[in-house]
Amino acid sequence: MKNLINTIIFTGGLFCLVAVSSCTKELNQQPLTSKSLASFLATETEVEEYVNAVYGTLQSNGLYGLYLPAFGEIPSDNTFDEVPANDGGMYGQLDQFTTVASNGMLSDLWKNSYQGIQRANTVLNRIDGIPYASATLKQARKGEMHFIRALLYFNMVRVFGDVPLVIKETTNPNEFFGQGRNSKDLVYTQILSDLNNAIQELPASTTTQGKAIKTAAQSLIGKAYLTLGKFAESKAVLAEVVASGRHQLLSDPADIFSLTNKNNNEIIFAVQFASGINGNSEGSSAYQQFSPSGAISGAKGHNLPTKSFYQLYSASDKRKTAYVGLTSAGTPFSTKLKASATTPVDGGSNFVVLRYADVLLMLAEDENELGNSEVAKTYLNMVRKRAGLTDATQRTQEDVRAAISLERRLELIGEGHRWFDLLRTGTAISVMNAWFASQNITTRIADHDLLQPVPQDQIDTDPAIKQNP
Repeated sequence: MKNLINTIIFTGGLFCLVAVSSCTKELNQQPLTSKSLASFLATETEVEEYVNAVYGTLQSNGLYGLYLPAFGEIPSDNTFDEVPANDGGMYGQLDQFTTVASNGMLSDLWKNSYQGIQRANTVLNRIDGIPYASATLKQARKGEMHFIRALLYFNMVRVFGDVPLVIKETTNPNEFFGQGRNSKDLVYTQILSDLNNAIQELPASTTTQGKAIKTAAQSLIGKAYLTLGKFAESKAVLAEVVASGRHQLLSDPADIFSLTNKNNNEIIFAVQFASGINGNSEGSSAYQQFSPSGAISGAKGHNLPTKSFYQLYSASDKRKTAYVGLTSAGTPFSTKLKASATTPVDGGSNFVVLRYADVLLMLAEDENELGNSEVAKTYLNMVRKRAGLTDATQRTQEDVRAAISLERRLELIGEGHRWFDLLRTGTAISVMNAWFASQNITTRIADHDLLQPVPQDQIDTDPAIKQNP
């Protein structure tokens, strides 16, 4: 049953009344009636319910329910929008680099992110004053909130650049008007601080599927360090994930995303969805939205792998069929999202945020950038071996760098990484312009295309929030 808590939230320039919702899923939540946040969160039971509501935010359409994976893939050479006019052209604008500030995807990403941030802030603000039977459990909940807040800000800063930084519970939204956007450097400082706290607070394991654990925080901070070009720091913390022994590559890539094998040992952190629960309201519509037009009822053809991407797989690569399928007309589509037995909008596939193959490929990148190309290939070859491929033979740092980049594409297709990889490596403009030329597409991009526009409704609400160039 969905949990509803009525609360007033200031969403970084947007003052609104919202219903905080979260789902039963594997988090085992208890149903709530409408409650005022002002008189809520007085007991351990209430905090536990609200923590689950924080996780529930991640399921929203603006985040991992639908839009965030598209922001990480469609602007890249990995995926495209089959019918750009569908859904008012929201996805098509990402594909064609014509995104306008009134695009509803931008608004929902911003709003849902700050809703989650506010909820995490609320827990962190209040939990120390609330008695808990277990000090260890209280510490774990603080770690989870630090992790989720860092994850939301990490996504925001990569999509928009500078964003408002709010790290305390907002009881009077007026105090945040006129703040404007904080520098991305300051936001990254907070992300690293939150994740370092989470590493200290989170447990090594949990019996509740879907909860963040220590390796999730380590993996995310490793990715943040990599994004900042701090390769030694990234290597050190990602090596701890490997040394923990908690995760491993599954032998068959087809098993990673199986509905009967969710939250397996390769998965480090995933947003939970489930079909056939609570009147078919707890699933994701991503399978429907990201299926080719006409393939299933209501399919929109958003975020489909390009044919040029599909052709990168060799015939012997197990991922060619494990990760991507073809319609009878030869249109590629992701098989990481599975059909629901109920309705097309009730998909039960979790959205995988962090997994072990990503960690190994990030380690390979760290080692290569630190001048250890042969060591880098040991991590690269672990992923290639699982795919049924021979070891990489590249010798120079530049060639190994290209091999790692290609392997990330083949391994992580559809998981929302490629566009951010291009931004992180400073290759977005050159790669995309070359790809457009190879496809006889007239689009060309420049520096101003690397960040998304700030949602217009945020600027209209608070003029101190300025638009990206």
